[in-house]
Amino acid sequence: MKHLTPTETFAFLQRTPEALFIDVRSEIEYFFVGHPIGVEHIAWSDGPDWEINPEFVPQVKRLAGDGLDRPVVLICRSGHRSAEAAQALEAAGFAEVINVLHGFEGERDASHHRNTLSGWRVDGLPWEQS
Repeated sequence: MKHLTPTETFAFLQRTPEALFIDVRSEIEYFFVGHPIGVEHIAWSDGPDWEINPEFVPQVKRLAGDGLDRPVVLICRSGHRSAEAAQALEAAGFAEVINVLHGFEGERDASHHRNTLSGWRVDGLPWEQS
């Protein structure tokens, strides 16, 4: 698995239009916190029990359509869940899986707040709220 910063990820997506960009956060995070423009949503885990989605890999395979060689880029809140999901995709045979470091909201600052130090939004990359 590769790890790219949000800015590096955005550049990669611009030059690799065939890449599949997936937000693995919960449905609530995706809709209410916001998400990168153009990202697909497949939750790695979701409430109320926060168990791993047993359909995650099959859902990604359906989106990939043309095979396991299609690059897959994963983003979550801070880069931790997406790294776990990336490992599952690699175990399933995906050849190029990229984890977005710092995720959408970034790491916590000294006051335990996100969206101040790092992440897709802090880097000023395109996003929307549904």
